[in-house]
Amino acid sequence: MLTFVSERTAVDLEKNPSIAARLCRESHAELSRQVSGLDDEIMCKNSRLPGWTVGHVLTHLARNADAHSRRLAGALNGEDVPKYANGPEQRRQEIEDGARRTAAEILADLESSNRQLDMLLEQCEQERWPNADFVGGGHYGAGGCPAHRLREVQMHLVDLGLGYTPSRWPKEYVEWDLDNLLASVPERLASSKARTELVAWLAGRSPLNEDFALEPWG
Repeated sequence: MLTFVSERTAVDLEKNPSIAARLCRESHAELSRQVSGLDDEIMCKNSRLPGWTVGHVLTHLARNADAHSRRLAGALNGEDVPKYANGPEQRRQEIEDGARRTAAEILADLESSNRQLDMLLEQCEQERWPNADFVGGGHYGAGGCPAHRLREVQMHLVDLGLGYTPSRWPKEYVEWDLDNLLASVPERLASSKARTELVAWLAGRSPLNEDFALEPWG
């Protein structure tokens, strides 16, 4: 049997939060460049996410930054803090309320939230990521916050529909998230037909049909 050696050199960003934090800060800077000067009209335009405008996406990114800031600040203080005290309903309501604001308000809010998170990332790095195993009622430790924030920013930069494409995703992010997304494939296949088709394609036995589709991640 032939054995093929992969040339992939994926870094587990959840286990290497300092690398993820650097990429996260760079992504925040890229996000600022992409949205600089957006006006009220563009904020009201549909994004690539069903039911969400550009304003919804940017408000979500601001609140997500705050959520990660809460977890990291808690870890620094020895407290296991959840992202949202009142769970998914708090997240949903904050996004709906915030998306109705003016472009200037949304952008100022996003910049402030990103700046606060960047500061906490630096503090945690200086303290060598204390209490990185605190899960805050979620499925990953506080040490995984930089990687998961990186995913949010890079995914939603594309979802804004402003010209940023997956071809610009950092290679370290792609290598890390590839395995995560591959693991999610079975639950995102809508039928046994789709599962059969995908297995046949993976085995090199049949091409994928033009109508083959996965349920979107997220």
